[in-house]
Amino acid sequence: MRHRKNSVKLGRKTEHREAMFANQAISLIRHKRIKTTLAKAKALRPFAEKLVTLGKKGTLHHRRLAVSRLGGQKPGETSAKILFDQIAPQYKDREGGYTRIIKLGLRNSDASSMAIIEWVESDAPASETTEVVEATAEESTEKEKTPKAKPKAKAKAKAKPKAAAKTDSEE
Repeated sequence: MRHRKNSVKLGRKTEHREAMFANQAISLIRHKRIKTTLAKAKALRPFAEKLVTLGKKGTLHHRRLAVSRLGGQKPGETSAKILFDQIAPQYKDREGGYTRIIKLGLRNSDASSMAIIEWVESDAPASETTEVVEATAEESTEKEKTPKAKPKAKAKAKAKPKAAAKTDSEE
């Protein structure tokens, strides 16, 4: 039975999944907002919020824990510094819920649900977030409206030089 096993596997092995969460958390810390699939955003949320909780505690031990969870190398160390010095102090009076997930709709290539995950009290105003969502929605409707190029015309254009090459070699 699978009772009380809450981790989402996302079709990956444990090491791959942990590395992916570390990379996404580093990107979230650096850029304040990232665009990813809805399933990955939902799985990343508890990972990122636990990092903020470590940052709020602020001791050397918690800093080392955060660095190890972010990969332990140079990107993890610099991201932990940003986390502890800039992001965690914003949430000193907040009990939880440090991230927000905004659904964007479906990705054109594979119809996967896309989302933006961002910090709740980020420096960027909420109007920018709504502009990003509206712009993404407009792009997807524009892509659906644009007619696709006919592959037959490309095939004919490619066929002509080959025929010309044959006639040159025959002479």
